Amino acid sequence: MYRASMYLRTLPETFPLSRRFFEYAGGVTLLFVDALRYIVALRFRPREVVRQASFLIVASLPIILLTSGFTGFVIALETAASAQQYGLGNIIGGSVAFGVVRELGPLLTAVVVAGRAGAAITAQLGSMVVTEQIEAYQSMGTSPTRVLVVPRFLACIIGLPMLTVFADMIAVWGGYYMAYLQIHMPASIYWNSARQFIDFTDFEKGLLKAAVFGMIISMIACYEGLRTQGGAEGVGRVTTQAVVTSIILIFAFNFALSFVLFR
Repeated sequence: MYRASMYLRTLPETFPLSRRFFEYAGGVTLLFVDALRYIVALRFRPREVVRQASFLIVASLPIILLTSGFTGFVIALETAASAQQYGLGNIIGGSVAFGVVRELGPLLTAVVVAGRAGAAITAQLGSMVVTEQIEAYQSMGTSPTRVLVVPRFLACIIGLPMLTVFADMIAVWGGYYMAYLQIHMPASIYWNSARQFIDFTDFEKGLLKAAVFGMIISMIACYEGLRTQGGAEGVGRVTTQAVVTSIILIFAFNFALSFVLFR
């Protein structure tokens, strides 16, 4: 339904990889434009957006807190020993905050959400395709994009920055806890260092990156789910493909956004 093969008939058959790439990119783009059209026209149910946010985002919060907390532990653990050895203990808080707010907070949050929520979206939509529920929506004159894609898209694009806020806070606090355990660093030195290394614009840019990652996760997951073929085996195949593709694109877009926003 969302494939772009109709636009690729002139592409030579001698380039199958190119054909598949443009077909995939075109299909995701068409799905995104279709979802954006319903969002601009406000043709979606806010209650369904809240329900999807609860399932996809709120339920991911404990995993995010654990991963971000241990990330802060590790950064402070590795930094504290070297910094104290060379008399640079006052940079520990700044190094933790700098790495987390700019890069690791939104990046690790997106990877975790892609593995949990992205896989769930693909499996749900893939199961609906296999059991012909998508055809039932179409037979009733209801757009699957409006009913199924838009709520998940909005839930991810709004919820991922919110998760990133919690991830940043827990990681920075975890860094302080580890610095205190390792070298008994006073709180004033740690937090002054963090304030000197970053400002609020860094935090805003990190949330912008998280919103882009949410868009990537939701679009890839929905597209893979809606093109499921082959029964239960096909559902498992597209779920794996969605997670792998999402993570690759997250890392690629993370580099591109960092190059544009922070250079």
